[in-house]
Amino acid sequence: MTNNYSAAQQGVVWSGPSSDLDHCMEVLLERTNLFEVLGNEKQVILKPNLVEALEPPVTTPASFIVAIVTQLRKHCPHLNIIIADGTGSLSYDTFHCFDVLGYLPIAEHTNVSLVDLNSEPSRHIENRDCLRWPEMYLPELIFDSFLISVPVLKAHSMSRVTLTMKNMMGCAPPAHYQGNGGWGKSSFHHHLDEAIFDLNRYRTPDFTILDASIGMAQAHLWGPTCDPPVGKIAVSYDPVAIDAYGTSLLGKSWQDIGHIRMAHQLLGSADPLTVKEPLSVKTA
Repeated sequence: MTNNYSAAQQGVVWSGPSSDLDHCMEVLLERTNLFEVLGNEKQVILKPNLVEALEPPVTTPASFIVAIVTQLRKHCPHLNIIIADGTGSLSYDTFHCFDVLGYLPIAEHTNVSLVDLNSEPSRHIENRDCLRWPEMYLPELIFDSFLISVPVLKAHSMSRVTLTMKNMMGCAPPAHYQGNGGWGKSSFHHHLDEAIFDLNRYRTPDFTILDASIGMAQAHLWGPTCDPPVGKIAVSYDPVAIDAYGTSLLGKSWQDIGHIRMAHQLLGSADPLTVKEPLSVKTA
């Protein structure tokens, strides 16, 4: 199942500086007409990257989520807002990540719900065109909501990048995807790029808000951050376009990323890529 963005939105990314987070967030979401789109929705999921209970930029900062919630509450007060993810750790559940990483106060002060996708009821779905996952189990909740992926900009030791399409792995329940491994989604490590691609054939994000304020330069759980920090926020309806853009911010080519290359022209467009920058970086 893919999202329903228009032809005019294919291959288009909006980007701005992260230095003035709240202002940039509002401008970017306005320019994309997201508030208008959400006017017809009842429920939205914000899906951060909480792969483990590790501090940002390994994970999506709570402050970044607050900036999004603030704009949604301001412009779309009717929405039921859910923050949902499924950590990969087998040592603790996602609510431990919510606690350690400062997400619990968001729910308390902004009237949003926190959900552990690892324990949500699942839907069994099939797509015989998918070679890696001809059938999948995914949370029913992600099909009943407008899904906004909120990844952080990171390189990855196996798939080379982890951006919005790989962020969808948080939706896969360990009950079906732990396999024999010591990680909640270990089954994905077998033919990882193909697994990411097939997962997104069942459900891609409807919209992505990428935190590229810092960036992980070499790997997703360890190693150096980008120096200097990237200093950007990027948004798009097209998951392939924003992953191609994020890949370029890490100094890599999307053609070298297996899951982006597979998804190009099927789930979105990596080329041609149009980057719109309604805001410029402030200078002293």
